[in-house]
Formats: sequence, C-alpha cells, structure tokens
Amino acid sequence: MAYNRKEYRRKRIKNRIRRIVSGTAARPRLSVFRSNRDIYVQLIDDQAGVTLASASSKIAGIAEQKVTKSEKSALVGKEIAQRALAAGINEVVFDRNGYLYHGRVKSLADAAREGGLKF
Repeated sequence: MAYNRKEYRRKRIKNRIRRIVSGTAARPRLSVFRSNRDIYVQLIDDQAGVTLASASSKIAGIAEQKVTKSEKSALVGKEIAQRALAAGINEVVFDRNGYLYHGRVKSLADAAREGGLKF
C-alpha cells in the first residue's frame, strides 16, 4: 500500500463522494483542498474540464493577516463567493474532497454561504 492509513481512508471517501458529485457550467463543483498550512478552493466545471474560479489562503490580502487557520478559511470562503458572484455563479455543489465536515472545511463553507453562494 503506497498510502498511510489516513491518506488511504481519505482517498476512499473522496472516490465515494466523486461518484455522486459532479459540476456543470450552471452549477459547478466547489472543491476544497486542505494542506497543513493553507487551504485552496476551486469552482470546477467537470463537463468541460475547466476551473472557473479559484481562491486560496496564499492570496496577498489573506496571507498577510495574523489569524488562525479557521479564520483564514473563512476569509477564503468569502473570497470565492465574491469571485463566483462576479462570474455569474450563484449555485454550487460542495465537494469536501474526503475531509471531515468540521473545522476549516466547515468555516470555509459557512463563509461561502454567507457570501451569497447556495449549496
């Protein structure tokens, strides 16, 4: 097995989610990737295979702030909501990418909802 237990478990959960969740141009997939330090989010149209918008905690305005990782995730959620609304996207399908829905993933999703996105 090439993965350790955590990675293998996450890959299995991710594959199970991706069988069900798919993004379209009208309702793209909001995909979250979480590293130890940063968090990244993309709006993906799976039918065309393109990324419509993206945001991360490495953006200049967010990276400079001295806040916790959960608070940075909330800032990224607000940023992706602004970018999605600017691109004319109101509804998305949420893809937690195998991560548990708590902590940073939850704060990002809540902030995106507050920013105007509908899940």
